[in-house]
Amino acid sequence: MARGWESKSVEQQQEEATANVARGPRLTPEQVAEKQKRRSLELSRARIAQQLEAASNPKHRQMLESALKDLDAQLASDQ
Repeated sequence: MARGWESKSVEQQQEEATANVARGPRLTPEQVAEKQKRRSLELSRARIAQQLEAASNPKHRQMLESALKDLDAQLASDQ
């Protein structure tokens, strides 16, 4: 029984090593932080766009449109 568990562990380690290589080059901490920031901005933009579709109050729509413009500007400046 121990050999079965052992071989599965080795197989899993090999798969993880292969997956790490397939992901591409390693990123610096700064690149990782920038990528996370961009992803966060994209998610925020999607959420606000969805809220804008459902909003009926003109003042609320105006606030959401302003937030959307701000996020678009941040995303454009990061490129």
